[in-house]
Amino acid sequence: MSMTMQELTRKLLTREAFLGLFTLSFGAVAGLVVGIPIIGYVLGPLIEQPPEIWEKVTFAGGPNRGRPVMADSIPIGQTEEVAFQARGPLPWAGTTATQGAWLRRTGPSSFIAYAIYCTHLGCPVHFLPQPKIFLCPCHGSVFNAEGINIGGPAPRPLFTYNIRVQNGHVQIRTHPLPVIT
Repeated sequence: MSMTMQELTRKLLTREAFLGLFTLSFGAVAGLVVGIPIIGYVLGPLIEQPPEIWEKVTFAGGPNRGRPVMADSIPIGQTEEVAFQARGPLPWAGTTATQGAWLRRTGPSSFIAYAIYCTHLGCPVHFLPQPKIFLCPCHGSVFNAEGINIGGPAPRPLFTYNIRVQNGHVQIRTHPLPVIT
């Protein structure tokens, strides 16, 4: 009971077979159109890491607002709010291209910079100099002077930036902050 080539062709090219093949092809193309950008979005940061850039730090408030932070302009043990240009700001970003951090001088030429955002939900933290704590006004998270969470719902310490002193200027290495979960 072998079929001839003509009978086999007629059986394969039925309306049902054509619609089934068309549906499968359309589904495959639609899956690729939707899937490739999603895979690129997920794997993109692993393939191409954005460059980290050293930016000069300026004072964010007080009488020195906007002036560059020099290595000797903050007393040892003091914490100041500073600002810096975000990594790769877009031309239309305007003031959103500026980010903030809390900069503490720990020695004659050593500093530590804490991200200004709480690790709970990303609210900006405030530094209270008298008890030497960072306080989140949104949900009450408290961090000590070393950025370690000591109260509230924050799941981890404040994120930090790398700092260097170059020709007397304090510089911060910008990078994307980790995703807050």
